[in-house]
Amino acid sequence: MRFTGKTCIVTGGGSGIGRATCLQMAAEGGNVVVADLHLDAASATVSAIAAAGGHSIAVAVDVGDTAQVQSVIAQAVAQYGAIDVIVNDAAMMTFTPIVETVESDFFHVLTTNLGSVFFFAKYGAPHMRPGSSFVNLSSVHAHATTPNVVPYASSKGAIEAFTRGFSIEMASRQIRVNAVAPGAVDTPMLWNNPNVKSGAEKVTGAIGKPEDLAAAICFLASDDAKFVNGTTLIVDGGRLDSL
Repeated sequence: MRFTGKTCIVTGGGSGIGRATCLQMAAEGGNVVVADLHLDAASATVSAIAAAGGHSIAVAVDVGDTAQVQSVIAQAVAQYGAIDVIVNDAAMMTFTPIVETVESDFFHVLTTNLGSVFFFAKYGAPHMRPGSSFVNLSSVHAHATTPNVVPYASSKGAIEAFTRGFSIEMASRQIRVNAVAPGAVDTPMLWNNPNVKSGAEKVTGAIGKPEDLAAAICFLASDDAKFVNGTTLIVDGGRLDSL
């Protein structure tokens, strides 16, 4: 029960990897703040946690909006008193060549994917105790990408750099900061990818389950990884080795 007595915020908690992470953290005793753009999806995760005897609350948030992020932090603190884990999972992708990309769309991806990590770091860290941790979701696209997803790949590469730098800043407070880079995972985000649908991006090799990523995230978030800091754990079933 690695998360007993701990408060865990998980963005994107209404589906996919985020939902699986919420379920595992709650199963291991955590009080989980399920944050998602869609309140009905977050509420469904909360219902699943409650059915299993766990504790959680659902909150709606646009993670690219600093005021809404601050509201999530405030609700978590008001409900549970402090924050021990923040998992930044929420993200978005666009599928347009750079020369055709609208400027506002480019920065919307960066704000949603990278800006949200900054917002939760800036406003969440002051409420976190020694021994707390951040886990940021990167992607194999930070290492080997495909055409027409440059904003997404750029944001994920920057998340890994942010993770390294922020981990140094948090070391004196005994707060760890790590990242997970998933490969192909059986989620709606994968199968709704138009590059995958068209065959432009070939999904070869192992396809993970959300629970596979949740296991890695929970490891990094827990005291099992107390000597792991500032790193990115690639969890892709060996996909990068074949690219």
